[in-house]
Amino acid sequence: MSDKLQPLTSEEMQAQLDRSPFIAFLGLKVTATDPAKEEVTMTCSMRPEFERGAGTGQWHGGPIAAIIDTVGDYALVMALRRGLPTINFRVDYLRPAIKTALTTTARVRRAGKSVGVVDVDVFNDQGALVAVGRATYSTLQA
Repeated sequence: MSDKLQPLTSEEMQAQLDRSPFIAFLGLKVTATDPAKEEVTMTCSMRPEFERGAGTGQWHGGPIAAIIDTVGDYALVMALRRGLPTINFRVDYLRPAIKTALTTTARVRRAGKSVGVVDVDVFNDQGALVAVGRATYSTLQA
């Protein structure tokens, strides 16, 4: 029998997301996982609490950043099967996201023994790139 961990399935990942009060509030839904490509895709619907201004339908940057950090983390969690602390994080906002759900895809760029690096793309319903993020996570055992 192999000691190598099996990657999280989409269902296991969704169950982990749903157990976190904050992530459950975000409403992230796993739509695709590809352990071979080290890639995860999730969607998130707009809700009034995410608006930059009441009634505008425009996403505030804070929820977008939280989504990027979470989906990026889970690209590594998929293989490691445990939560990872964020070391460094950045977001570039490219265009406003207005009256749209968001689709976020995270790709592992490095999965080292002590550090993992993930690039994250956020798209609106029309497929336009809204934001990009890069995050570094500690992959060390606690």
